[in-house]
Amino acid sequence: MTDIVVLGSTNMDLVAYVEKAPQRGETVTGREFRTIPGGKGANQAIAAARAGGAVSMIGAVGNDAFGSRLRSCLETSGVDTGHLRTTEGPSGTAHIVVDDEGGNAIVVVPGANGTVDHLLPGDESLIASAGSLLLQLEIPLAAVVAGARAARAHGVRTILTPAPARPLPPDLLDATDLLLPNEHEAAALTGLTDPRQAATALLERVPEVVVTLGAAGSLYAARGAEPLTVPAPRVTAVDSTGAGDTFAGALAVALGEGRPVRAALEWAAAAASLSVQRPGASASMPHRSEIEARYAS
Repeated sequence: MTDIVVLGSTNMDLVAYVEKAPQRGETVTGREFRTIPGGKGANQAIAAARAGGAVSMIGAVGNDAFGSRLRSCLETSGVDTGHLRTTEGPSGTAHIVVDDEGGNAIVVVPGANGTVDHLLPGDESLIASAGSLLLQLEIPLAAVVAGARAARAHGVRTILTPAPARPLPPDLLDATDLLLPNEHEAAALTGLTDPRQAATALLERVPEVVVTLGAAGSLYAARGAEPLTVPAPRVTAVDSTGAGDTFAGALAVALGEGRPVRAALEWAAAAASLSVQRPGASASMPHRSEIEARYAS
């Protein structure tokens, strides 16, 4: 039984660590460089699997060394890769600069992810078998819409992280149950910088919204209910890359287990707070025992 299906991207993250990120035209010296498996789709899949979910991944990697490593990382983390395609050419890459305050700037080169523009035979039946479908926007929009429609047709909860932020077509929003933007994405979607106002505006399009607020926690809004703000644990961030994906994966697991909304958001926040204290995206994602210990404390 698959609890969660993730339809999305796989990237190799090429990460440079610097004291301060360069401005346009500026060159700075970094202190460290790492290659770390990532991509918003793969990150959410790994986060959900480590949090205790039974997870399957739909996406693509290239037939290069990065592709082999990406597939291996997913499988080692407990993600089923039977629907992960291998295509001719390079895998996706993300070029990331992380500064000493834990902030980051990212350039994504899609590679194999650009070939995921439709569902293959068997993908819809896999989605139909799940409790939740996790979606992001690092693969062609046609596939995201097709996945959301398949989930809606089979009564599967769809959780959409609208990143990278872009205008969302009505047919995608119509098939989305829970929209999960960060505060910047919420502002980009609505033109409203206040997260509460943005969440209220987004409720005209989807039934539930969670706006993640970084160190300030998260804001939950649903039609016919009062907004709910849940704080995040206080920690010192080392690298925020992948924190939002950690939150998404853990939240899908918590909701799938039937936890009340507040408890699910607190549990997801505990997972994200652990991830920001470690470098990298997938490499920083905590296991269920760690999340439970942080949540209990």
